[in-house]
Amino acid sequence: MNIFVVNSGSSSIKYQLFRWPAEQPVCAGLVERLGLPDSVITHTVFGAEGEPQRQQRTLALPDHAAGLREVVGLLTAAGTGVIQDPGDIRVIGHRVVHGGEKFAATTLIEAAVKAEIKALFALAPLHNPANYLGIEVCEELFPAARQVAVFDTAFHQTLPEYAFRYALPAALYHEQGIRVYGFHGTSHQYVAGQAAAYLQKPDARLVTVHLGNGCSMAAVHAGRCLDTSMGFGPLSGLVMGTRSGDLDPSVIFYLTGQLGYSVDEVSALLNKQSGMLGLTGHSDMRDVGAAVAAGDPEATLALALYAYRIKKYLGAYAAVLGGLDAVVFTAGVGENDAAVRRLACAGLEFLGVQVDEARNAVRSRELREISPAGAAVKVLVVPTNEELEIARQCAALLEVRL
Repeated sequence: MNIFVVNSGSSSIKYQLFRWPAEQPVCAGLVERLGLPDSVITHTVFGAEGEPQRQQRTLALPDHAAGLREVVGLLTAAGTGVIQDPGDIRVIGHRVVHGGEKFAATTLIEAAVKAEIKALFALAPLHNPANYLGIEVCEELFPAARQVAVFDTAFHQTLPEYAFRYALPAALYHEQGIRVYGFHGTSHQYVAGQAAAYLQKPDARLVTVHLGNGCSMAAVHAGRCLDTSMGFGPLSGLVMGTRSGDLDPSVIFYLTGQLGYSVDEVSALLNKQSGMLGLTGHSDMRDVGAAVAAGDPEATLALALYAYRIKKYLGAYAAVLGGLDAVVFTAGVGENDAAVRRLACAGLEFLGVQVDEARNAVRSRELREISPAGAAVKVLVVPTNEELEIARQCAALLEVRL
């Protein structure tokens, strides 16, 4: 069964094609800069043997439909194609960022489901409209395929009510849906499952730490999420590349009431001009690390602040879980930045959390332990694979329905 996974962003499309049940993709690609005259498609085919075959093209792609048509051309190209025609794809799994309270699991897309996704535009205005557009284009280009939605928020729907409610008038929850939703759920679910399998402990108590440009953490027990650092939107919690993370709401009142900021200006400030960018001038942690190595005091402070926030959540989530079996680092920064991992775990020996310097320094694309041998609490680095998780969930859904 060919499962095509599509992650449609506002100006990009990520994709992978799986020939299920094989979990190694047949091909993968990225379409960038949609709507511009210099759009870029990078397409890689993974053969059974030899080096992956990579193509990159620059051309004008005015919209998602044009981008996906080019992808179909690459998938079916003579000599390098991996399918004969679009009808060979029977399942398309779509990443949808926000499922609200309606969707707690992977869902077959029908007219009513599309209407619900559209109704949630206000809760994820930067993401859900693009996700919805990807669904509509795929329905046109792949009419024989079953379309499936995998929601970033679904994994966090197991939060108990005392963890997802805010201390606001109840009507704001019951009538407006203002509550903790959480994000990066597909990544947290994937790495939690990988870690539990590695530990051979299905009821493992895990703190998963997703550190990319966006950052979030989750407390997971026996595969169920009990708490997560992002909330109503993806702004709260950890310090991120350009987002502030946790902030006293009084700062917003001061910005608007005393400094004359508009609501839009505050939103831009907290989402696009803060975080590591605001502290250091760099949103990429590799650039921050280089500045630290060069002795930049602002970058050194920012790195300490970044790691401190992770440590605070680690301690809080150990309390939520009633103990720890493992701390799991993932995503671009979590998988590759040894300094962040070391600083985030420093001083947590009383919880059983320690990092072995030599193990932590090793760079690898494989799941690995970076805690000392025999440590009671494992510190793991688990590469995330959201596309594979989406494919797995699509296959599981359709097996149940069949």
